[in-house]
Amino acid sequence: MSKKNQKPYMNPYLGGVLLGLVLVIAFWVSGRGLGSSGAVKSAVVAGVETIAPSHAENAAFYKQYKETHPQPLKSWLVFEMLGVVVGGFLSGALAGRLKFKVEKSPKITNKTRIVFAVIGGILFGFGSQLGRGCTSGSALTGMAVLSVGGFVSMAAIFGTAFMLAYFARKLWI
Repeated sequence: MSKKNQKPYMNPYLGGVLLGLVLVIAFWVSGRGLGSSGAVKSAVVAGVETIAPSHAENAAFYKQYKETHPQPLKSWLVFEMLGVVVGGFLSGALAGRLKFKVEKSPKITNKTRIVFAVIGGILFGFGSQLGRGCTSGSALTGMAVLSVGGFVSMAAIFGTAFMLAYFARKLWI
């Protein structure tokens, strides 16, 4: 599909309302809000159990996690993230936007963009563990239940992004 045949992006205000409805439905169906860092943690625990079972049995973190999550890959957050991945691919395919390319500034190489994306992902993942959740879990779900921590998390996330945007702008423009 050519660029002229692509469907336009969804109105961001409608997207926000729909995200709020998804959050309400998540509370109604599961009794919990949304979040993705818990799914990653479940996948890591399952991976360590498979690759290094003796380490998983002896490390305090894995023992403690297994007490509350006996089968980590059966966590509803894992299924939520699988739905996000499948839904993202379907949405991209239906809108004619499913392309395997690196989006970047013409001033940098693909390798530089990928290296910075990986570094950013690792830092965000580490930060989500320190902050006890990702933007969806800590900020979005926290704000939905009127948690002061949720509002502080959202302010910290956007405030930090605003402060660091100046330094990372060359990766985009």
